[in-house]
This record gives sequence, structure tokens and C-alpha cells, in this order.
Amino acid sequence: MAIDPKDQARRRALVLGCLALGAAWALPARAAAKAGPAPAQLRIGFQKAAVNLVILKQQGALEKRFPDSKVSWLEFPAGPQLLEALSVGALEFGLTGDSPPVFAQAAEKDLFYVGAEPPKPQSSAILVKPDSSIRVLADLKGRKVAVQKGSSAHFLLVRALEEARLEWSDITAVYLPPADARAAFERDSVDAWAIWDPYYAAAELDARPRVLHNGVGLSGNNSFYLASRQLVERHPATVLGLLQALTEADAYVQGHRKESAQLVSEFSGLSLATVFRFIERRPPSPTRPLWPSIVENQQRVADSFFRLGLIPRRIKVADIVWKPQA
Repeated sequence: MAIDPKDQARRRALVLGCLALGAAWALPARAAAKAGPAPAQLRIGFQKAAVNLVILKQQGALEKRFPDSKVSWLEFPAGPQLLEALSVGALEFGLTGDSPPVFAQAAEKDLFYVGAEPPKPQSSAILVKPDSSIRVLADLKGRKVAVQKGSSAHFLLVRALEEARLEWSDITAVYLPPADARAAFERDSVDAWAIWDPYYAAAELDARPRVLHNGVGLSGNNSFYLASRQLVERHPATVLGLLQALTEADAYVQGHRKESAQLVSEFSGLSLATVFRFIERRPPSPTRPLWPSIVENQQRVADSFFRLGLIPRRIKVADIVWKPQA
């Protein structure tokens, strides 16, 4: 059987990335291994777009990796709701986009950034109807735009307005969770919709909207893993084990697209076409502790929201970034 050159190149890049990641983790992992057993319970918060977490759930991988922990899975419609649960002790670990942790930190929620994936700027977009008179970002002036408050799409919208030299006050932001936002968009109650995958992919295939702009050049649509203080301070080896498991899940996704799409589809109820659409937009996404440039990018997200008065105080992202000890 002939090997697709693109597939071969993708796998080679993934292997090299994982080798580099393994080297970066070697010392912290050895040190953390002395930190004691895994927690008695490990409650994981995730969303439908959390591909690597969904793969781990569907394969029962964490239950095998942490046999002494009771692993539970809780699904959330968006990051703000997930981080609220994390901050009140209902979760130990979860995945969100770039904006929810900023709002959580500004509200003095007790949590830590522990891992990140590479940027996915093509995985979020601002959508309009095919026949909309909105042709460029500047045309959003005076319009109603649906968006989940505090989500990654919220920051995309902020950046889009900056790019168009518009003020936040130039639009009417209609804060709605994804399902309600889609309904409002489809019945023309709003003029545009800022959204992320897989809701973006599902709307693309079902409603055939026009993409006004995706995140390219505006927002990296970064994904972050966050953890509770108790997990970070008492079980650092478990945190590193989670990040390693996520990287292994991503390697599976990259090498087994068809099987991965089937697993995600079976769990989420999304069509295979929708799952294939949003998985194909994802670059290889190994997970590792935060690195300097992604902390800097996240600080820009925080500064933007503070400048617009959308968070009540200036925050320093680095204050809640976990640094594994060698």
C-alpha cells in the first residue's frame, strides 16, 4: 500500500515533537515521581472540542494509568462553567480556551495553569449569514454579535474589533452559550456569531454560514489545562502523568484520524463529518507545561480584557502558572 507523503511527514513531525517533549519532561517527571500516590479521586472537566481528553475517556486510558484513583468525567458547554466548577472543588483538572482562565484569575479563583497545546487559530471564527451585508470586520459596527462571555471566541471578537479600528462599544455583544447563540444566529436575532469548534464546524456544515474571519492573524485560540491547588501541590506526579497521557492521545489522533473521529462522534453525538472537519483544523497538539512565549501571549489576552474594562483588575498570568520542579 502506498504511503501518503503528507501523512508520512505529519507522523515524522509528531514523533520528533514527542521526543523533544519527553526530553523536556525527564527531570521534572523523575522528581515528581517521589511526591506520593495519585489522588483518591480524579475528576476531569472537558468539552466536546477537547479531542485528546475525549480519546482518553473513550479508551479508558486514565483509569488504567491511575488505578488507585476514582476517575470521573464531567462535560461542560464552555470554559467559564468548567473553571467555576474547578475553583469550588468540584473538579481536579480540565481544559479551556485562552479567555476563561483570565476571567477566573481576575475573580480570584484558586487554580493553576499546568499545561498547554500549540495554537489553533483556524479553529474559531466569526460567522455571518451568506447574504449578510457584513463583508469586512469594520462592517460589524452597530451590529449585534453573539458570543459566550469569557470564552476564547470572546477574545477573538476583541481582536477583530481592534483590527478593524473599532471600539468594543461600537457593537452590541449578546452573551449566549453556544446552543443559544446558534439559535439566535439562525433566526436572525443577531447579525454575527463568534464561535469555536466543534460548534463552528457543525454550523459550517448545517447552516452554511460565511466565515467573516477566523483566528489567523488575530488569536492563536490557545488551549490550556488547569488544575486545582490540591492536585498541583500534593500530586505533581499525577499532573505530569496527565500531560503525558494527553500527548499520547494526540499521537493516536494524528496516526488514526478515522478511528479517532469515530470515538469522538460516538461520545459527542456529533456527525462524523463535523468531527472530521474540526479535527482536520487541528495541528499536532502535544501537551506540556507552559513555555515563556505562550505565557506572554496569555498576558496579552489578560491586558486586552482589562483595558476594555471587562475584568475588574489587572492580573499577572505568571502568578498562577505551575512550574514543575526538577
